[in-house]
Amino acid sequence: MSDVVELTVGDDGVAVVRLNRPERKNAWTLEMFDALAAAADRLAGRKGLRAVILTGAGGTFSSGLDLSVLQGFAGDIEALKREILTPPDGALANRFQKPCTAWAALPVPVIAAIEGVAYGAGLQLALAADFRIAAPGARLSIMEAKWGLIPDMGISQFLPRLIRADQAKELIMSARVMAAEEALSLGLVTRIAEDPLAAARALAADLARKSPDALAAAKRLVDESWTMPPGPGLALEARLQASIIGQPNQVAAVMAGLTGKQATYR
Repeated sequence: MSDVVELTVGDDGVAVVRLNRPERKNAWTLEMFDALAAAADRLAGRKGLRAVILTGAGGTFSSGLDLSVLQGFAGDIEALKREILTPPDGALANRFQKPCTAWAALPVPVIAAIEGVAYGAGLQLALAADFRIAAPGARLSIMEAKWGLIPDMGISQFLPRLIRADQAKELIMSARVMAAEEALSLGLVTRIAEDPLAAARALAADLARKSPDALAAAKRLVDESWTMPPGPGLALEARLQASIIGQPNQVAAVMAGLTGKQATYR
């Protein structure tokens, strides 16, 4: 794993993925794009994974795209456009989208612990998580309009589930900076905690004690059905429930509920 992204997995199956350019407030280089995607690929194939925490080194989540990347793109805009418009064979996401969309694709809960700032690419990464826990002093911004761009790292898949269309347009068009409290009121932040990383670890530990089958199905249920009409949405509920009911992990959860003992899941 690249030094700009650190990946550790504890004995409890909880992974911590840390952006590691604290001297640049964890600004994204092309190396970081690829390292985040690689970290997600590694975790996607890992048995026993229970949850993932996304965080940043040095008390900052991420200040967004490093300006050197924008400057480098200026040298060959046509090549950049080709890369944007041409995902790898068989993939839906391009090189710049996968570092975010890959976390939503994992079948385990993903928690973003936000300190300092989450701007631009940093906020899009946080939005790809299932939960966002922010420090009281955190600042957030969909900042791409400052550079004459739109957010294009999977935000179309995440933001519509969280806020109204007019709110999304205002934040995207204005690129203004929000305090954590406003982000919470809008629904962009799940909750505020004095120590977001400690709160994320506590949430991950709690979720790690639940049936992984139920957690994976719950994630799919919400992610896929939130914008579905009633027929397909109800059918998805039924398929997901049928896939887990009566299976060993579900039986183990029932026994744990009846006995008060922690279940051992497969």
